Amino acid sequence: MEDPRFLLSSVSPTSSRLQDSSFEVENGSSGIKFWEELSCGIYSMSVDVKKSDGSFHSEIKKHEWTNAMLKELIEWERVSIEPKPAELNFSHSRTSSAELDINSSSSVLAQNVLTALRESMLRRISLYNIYQALKETVPVAVLFSGGLDSMIIAALLDQCLDPNYEIDLLNVSFDGESAPDRISAKIGLKELRRVAPLRRWRLVHIDADLSKLTWETKRVLSLINPANTYMDLNIGIALWLAARGEGWICKESNNETDEDKRVNYTSRARILLVGSGADEQCAGYGRHKTKYRHDSWLGLHKEMKLDMQRIWKRNLGRDDRCIADTGKEARFPFLDEDIIRTLLDIPLWEVADLDQPSGKGDKKILREVAHMLGLHNAAILPKRAIQFGSRIARESNRKNFGSNRAANQASAGSVVINVQSYFS
Repeated sequence: MEDPRFLLSSVSPTSSRLQDSSFEVENGSSGIKFWEELSCGIYSMSVDVKKSDGSFHSEIKKHEWTNAMLKELIEWERVSIEPKPAELNFSHSRTSSAELDINSSSSVLAQNVLTALRESMLRRISLYNIYQALKETVPVAVLFSGGLDSMIIAALLDQCLDPNYEIDLLNVSFDGESAPDRISAKIGLKELRRVAPLRRWRLVHIDADLSKLTWETKRVLSLINPANTYMDLNIGIALWLAARGEGWICKESNNETDEDKRVNYTSRARILLVGSGADEQCAGYGRHKTKYRHDSWLGLHKEMKLDMQRIWKRNLGRDDRCIADTGKEARFPFLDEDIIRTLLDIPLWEVADLDQPSGKGDKKILREVAHMLGLHNAAILPKRAIQFGSRIARESNRKNFGSNRAANQASAGSVVINVQSYFS
């Protein structure tokens, strides 16, 4: 018999995730999965009372988009996928050159993306003036690793935000100052100060110890539900801690390494800018290069299309709930409709050139945008996911699998969480 209950909620109750019987039901032991992500759209529900026993009968309907542009974007079809030999050779010659010619077609395409990104940023911070009445000095923060995507977001935020406001750069680490994301964040901060010296930048160091996060982990488990893998949990914890914004800053901005000048600090920004969507649209994942090597351009396009059409299910619901739980609103500049359209109008071989090494050909178009913004160091950084850059994945692997090697052999990222053993 089908479960007669109907619950509509933005978050599953903590108890439903931690009780063993419920957890088994939710994760496939009985074939039933009570909680599920809803695809983007507008829904309506009609409720009738049955005459026989007075029980409720409901019908849920999803309304299709009437906007032709949205329908087109959902289909996610690119104008040009496979290059002719001459087009590819021309693209390779530009990629290998040291500087971009401002009059080249490549530069024009990158300029189009930059213009669309700037408009996207303006849309996402246009209401920041409401904080003037509240006397907030930091209305907007950036989820910040110092990598390509977060550096572009930070630089564009500087261009679009009133210069009187400060900008918090939220960086989470599970290995103190040694985590790769902490190191790149410090380097990125110096580069931002170079290109925007009048802005007051504040790098918020958010340090965490996974072994001491029992209550927090239980809370995040309920937030990521129905996602249920160790990778989901690691990403969720890192996002939740970063969004909460509780850490420390350096009293003297020019001496980031002086521990004596550390001051506890909690970001009060209510808007958090996140770089989701950049990798999916610009071939930033390692699996994109693998797909390209096996199935060439058409295979790459299909893989990127799959990523974009399932991003709501695999990423956005999970990430939004983890961030919203801290009282922040996540906003995603790379997922603006005009950004999606602009990138789809660009030939795939101009978006990415996966014959080139990592840090050069992947997300090629965004690297060109970074150069235009003066972010020359960020423009050559390779992709690094938050769970690896913050080193929460390493700590999780040691805790749950004994070592990184054992975790890799078990493909730990895709393993479903065993709640009993996790908290034992």
